[in-house]
Amino acid sequence: MSSRPQADPETAKYREKCSAMLLISQRIRYAGITNRFGRTLAGSLRKGVKPLLKPEEARNEYFIEATRSQLRKNFEKSIGRTEYTLTENEKVKILTIPGDEHIYYLSMDKETPSNEVIAIIEAARKLAVK
Repeated sequence: MSSRPQADPETAKYREKCSAMLLISQRIRYAGITNRFGRTLAGSLRKGVKPLLKPEEARNEYFIEATRSQLRKNFEKSIGRTEYTLTENEKVKILTIPGDEHIYYLSMDKETPSNEVIAIIEAARKLAVK
């Protein structure tokens, strides 16, 4: 009799956060959580959305964002803690929210209006600190 191993409770918690972040707005394409090295702990792509990055490109992107986040920590005494970063690309907008141990990574439709981006940032930051 084989039984399926139980999922790590932390992983389940991360998946729930990703799902909750996707519910913030239909404009969010992807919500993920990485560790400080850029390793994905959980991630969810909105249903019906085609990924823009290949798996290897995604791994590299998360590593770069994690590295940028770690480098910014060197300036926290001078300019304060990073609350979030927003990067606009030709095809998407990328929001990263550094937590104490994790980085929350969201991609949004390029056409997301500024007022909605602000609402997404505020809602995502609230979820990230829970």
